[in-house]
Amino acid sequence: MAQVRYPSLYQVNTRVWLTELSRTLGRRATLDDIPDSGLDQFSRQGFDWIWLLSVWQTGPAAQAISRSNPQWRHEFSETLSDLKDEDIAGSGFAIQGYTVHPDLGGDPALARLRQRMQKRGLKLMLDFVPNHLAPDHPWVESHPEFFIAGTESDLARAPGNYFRVPTKTGSALFAHGRDPYFDGWPDTIQLDYSNPELQQAMIGELRRIAGQCDGVRCDMAMLVLPEVFERTWGLASLPFWPQAIEQVRRQYPDFVLLAEVYWDFEWTLQQQGFDYCYDKRLYDRVREGHASSVREHFLAGLDFQDRLARFLENHDEPRAAAAFAPAQHRAAAVVTFLSPGLRFFHQGQLEGRKKRISPHLVRAPAEHTDPLLREFYERLLAVLRSDTVRNGTWQQLECTAAWGGNKSFANFIASGWEATDGQKLLVAVNHSPHPSQCYVRLPYDKMRLGKWRLRDRIGQESYERDGADLATNGLYLDVPAWHYHVFQLERV
Repeated sequence: MAQVRYPSLYQVNTRVWLTELSRTLGRRATLDDIPDSGLDQFSRQGFDWIWLLSVWQTGPAAQAISRSNPQWRHEFSETLSDLKDEDIAGSGFAIQGYTVHPDLGGDPALARLRQRMQKRGLKLMLDFVPNHLAPDHPWVESHPEFFIAGTESDLARAPGNYFRVPTKTGSALFAHGRDPYFDGWPDTIQLDYSNPELQQAMIGELRRIAGQCDGVRCDMAMLVLPEVFERTWGLASLPFWPQAIEQVRRQYPDFVLLAEVYWDFEWTLQQQGFDYCYDKRLYDRVREGHASSVREHFLAGLDFQDRLARFLENHDEPRAAAAFAPAQHRAAAVVTFLSPGLRFFHQGQLEGRKKRISPHLVRAPAEHTDPLLREFYERLLAVLRSDTVRNGTWQQLECTAAWGGNKSFANFIASGWEATDGQKLLVAVNHSPHPSQCYVRLPYDKMRLGKWRLRDRIGQESYERDGADLATNGLYLDVPAWHYHVFQLERV
């Protein structure tokens, strides 16, 4: 399979999808029941990666906590007005074992699904949760030294961060998994990365996962960095990711790792071997609606930007259709997905779903599809399938004032794509709630000759412009609030 410089990923809530299939089939669906037609659609849409969320074994301990936690149940009932206990399976990130859950068909069903995906050129991504496990993981009995232990004073001081675990030798105190800024996740137990034997055990788990898929999304990957782990727990640890990634790649050279990462550790994790890191900073800046901060973000070198995962929603963030007004949503999508990096889409995003589904739930609410948004995304995905933006060269373009005193040019975010065969794409977005005007400077000297047709790949507009004028003055734009153009440049 040819290497793609800027691939696209689609995240699927596996248990929700199988619940929907179960209703159709009249029996419990497994990974074997995922239809070929669904895989064919992913391929037609141009996705390279399918991330199957929550396939691993979860246990009764975490499920009981999910069902009894009043704050979580309130959130779940806001998603599902007819919430039932059976809708709450427990978080897919409270993992009891890195084997495929029997209800999903086990490891053999995953292997068969992966083979079907490979026939369609689709790569499989799964979860790896390095920071914590479920409180009933077998290691609690066999290797209690793998976890952060607590004392009675710890429990009294921070009851949200420590808990008692019944074991065969009596009750023991352990810490919940957490980050340094919030109380622990009550359905988890914290791994101790100051223990070199634990690190080797987790490398073993990662290597085993790597034999079942093409890549992993690593949950809260920065939490096991030595500086973050020591800040959280006051314990020194050796670097985990460089040795883990080196050992995995020794066995699986093409294995891909995507890091969920925050707090400006993206570059650090890229340097330690990650192929891609979440670009939460771009998401925040796009959502704030200020073009200047987005342009500043795009000033980073392509050695950094090429390895960022650009998204508008995922299972942790609000739905894009709920977080953005319709016009701003479309403008934000053009900015986000027509920039360099991994294009990261979420199940339900293309249809305009508005209710976020917690990873604890296995059922989604019934929601209507937004036909206008769906049509927009179909057009955008068609652009993303072109070689120009999958393997081409990207650069940010300068916008200047349309006339003296008009400062609205600062509302634009513009960029250009050029393929190796000379195909060119111009992207310009008025990222503001006001009509705006500008000249976009085009850096293509060969455009001076002849006339050029500008055909919008997402909208309906088509214009002809003189090449000499474009090269000298740039392209004049006068567009409404939150409007965008994605122009294919064709010599007339």
